[in-house]
Amino acid sequence: MASLAPLDTRTMMVMVIAGTLSMALAMAFVRTPRREGTGFWAWALLTHAGTYLLFMLRGQISDWLSIVLANTILAGTFALLLAAVTAFHGRAQPWMWLLAPIPATALLNGLFLQDLRLRLLTSSFMLSIQIVLIVWALWRPTRPNQPRGAILITLALSTQGAILLLRGIWYLSQPTAVQGLGGNGTAQSITFLSAFIVVLLASLGFVLMTRDRAEAINHELANNDLLTGIANRRLLQQTLQRDAQHAMRQREAYAVLMVDIDHFKAINDSRGHLAGDAVLRHVAQLLHSRLRSQDMVGRWGGEEFLLLLPATDVSGASRLAQELRTLVQDTPCRYEGMLIPAQISIGVCAATLQPGDRARWLVDAADKALYRAKERGRNSVEQAPLLRPGKPVPAQG
Repeated sequence: MASLAPLDTRTMMVMVIAGTLSMALAMAFVRTPRREGTGFWAWALLTHAGTYLLFMLRGQISDWLSIVLANTILAGTFALLLAAVTAFHGRAQPWMWLLAPIPATALLNGLFLQDLRLRLLTSSFMLSIQIVLIVWALWRPTRPNQPRGAILITLALSTQGAILLLRGIWYLSQPTAVQGLGGNGTAQSITFLSAFIVVLLASLGFVLMTRDRAEAINHELANNDLLTGIANRRLLQQTLQRDAQHAMRQREAYAVLMVDIDHFKAINDSRGHLAGDAVLRHVAQLLHSRLRSQDMVGRWGGEEFLLLLPATDVSGASRLAQELRTLVQDTPCRYEGMLIPAQISIGVCAATLQPGDRARWLVDAADKALYRAKERGRNSVEQAPLLRPGKPVPAQG
């Protein structure tokens, strides 16, 4: 059986240049709401294409350009990839690790300009070290919240690093097997083919990371209150509807607490709106601090909060409401060296839900109880039963 002929080296270089430039152009259209390293990555692709253009001109231009400058630019390419990953994570750039490989590569290639074997050995190991640094920065000290793209980048770069290491080991053990860029050997074909694939896969991985982060940000903006960071009204309504349906099927207890900050307008008028915002955030954190994992607190609107308490009867809900009222009363908000006291009123509604009940009935009843707490002097907790249409209203004590 005839053996597979090696691929033409120049054809592989053209493929690498074309693929890299195409990906750089695509990256130029990636727009993100924050600096995430896409600019560094696009520049890395451009320098990568420039490297292989110089490689392709070997023999037509000076060796100092096609060898020393080309490999130095290649080291700069991997430095830019490291900068892109660091920027994505929002960390300070590790300038020593970024810049040190570039002059080192230039020095070694200039020193071994006439020794192809040593030049290939040093280049292989230097690039492998840079790849290790990139992968380390990608996953350490904390793993990325967008792991799909990070896994793709890691697989691509790790494969390239392994090929470079194996190439270095092979040339170290087989001195006569060393070939320059002009050859069409299997090792050269594998090297350039892997470079082409790695550029595409790693770049797609980086785009995937930025896209996943953008989707996560959009999801947070759609479901969380921007000021306090807790759930917004939209998410509260969705969660209440889902939980209530489950409670109705299981005929379980469910409770909601409607919370309002007392005299909040007076805080805004006397301390300023920024102080009022600080109080809102402070109360939201206090409310959240006493909840179970299955509970939810969200901003219902203005200075009102709604707490959703699955599997909670009226005694449990009332007990929690009193604890929260006391906690807020005893924990003033610290703002710019001041202590701003705050108090809350809470309306409670808890009931064992039955098929045919409506989630909004719980909210309506808790709202009525809150209104009664306000009427009775504020800084208090009031209960209200679930009012089902057609049922008699329970007497209030």
